[in-house]
Amino acid sequence: MGTATPEATKGALFGFGAYAMWGCFPLFFALFEGVPAYEVLIHRIIWSSVFLAVVVTALRRWPLIRNALAHPRKLGRVLACAVLIAINWGLYIYAVETHRVLQASLGYFLTPLVNVALGMLVLGERMVRLQAIAVALAGVGILMQLFLVGTVPWISLVLAASFGTYGLFRKQVELDGLSGLFVETLLLLPVGLVVLAWLVSTDVSHFANDSRATSLLMASGIVTALPLLAFAGAARRLRLTTLGFLMYINPTLQFLLALWVFNEPLGSIQLASFIVIWTALALYSWSTWQSSPTAISRRARAGLR
Repeated sequence: MGTATPEATKGALFGFGAYAMWGCFPLFFALFEGVPAYEVLIHRIIWSSVFLAVVVTALRRWPLIRNALAHPRKLGRVLACAVLIAINWGLYIYAVETHRVLQASLGYFLTPLVNVALGMLVLGERMVRLQAIAVALAGVGILMQLFLVGTVPWISLVLAASFGTYGLFRKQVELDGLSGLFVETLLLLPVGLVVLAWLVSTDVSHFANDSRATSLLMASGIVTALPLLAFAGAARRLRLTTLGFLMYINPTLQFLLALWVFNEPLGSIQLASFIVIWTALALYSWSTWQSSPTAISRRARAGLR
């Protein structure tokens, strides 16, 4: 018991740090004023690869990496993960640059419910009643924006679908989070380098032409990897249900930044749709907590009494 509490505390701090860093990403990507989202994306890929190579070397993970790369036929799902995470990263940067952080936050609020729906549709998992109600409520929230506001929150939907599908494929890859992300960025690296060479050859690259932009583009690799390392530390020490609750820190911070820092407008219909989706998340979280081993054992002990 004496060692469990400090480890759980460390895990909670790591988890809070990871999701807080992800939640503050809009502040970082808003600094790339004048740099197109696709250029930020390719540098994020390139410098993530460089920084992760250093981390992998320090942690002596190269045997895992070499083993993964030695079996090209098994890299299909990893390549799918790479494409999906590139879509997610690029669209997120675009959302920040076009002042649509509210839509981005909505996408990450929706992600857990997308995961539930994909588990049912693709993996044949069974949804409990509260989960089914939660998914249906999320659909109502989206339809409210579609019919009452007259716009499709496509950024939210693509972010949630891409990250949810990424998680689906990622579960089928036998690599830890750090090694998996490194292999994914390595697969994307040739495309990133080709695009960078094209930008340089056409004299439209912001890299090396502007010291501020150059520093930020290089820093994007570190900014990408740090929350992942913190998350890995949390995942080793915390139950999945605890991590599930901590994940709401990310979109909540994005939501608050959109309102208080970027001054994005939030109409009454949009707010109502957010409230419906938050209600869906509350039901989903309650269902997850009720089905956790801790809650089940607690109910069993109460029954024995």
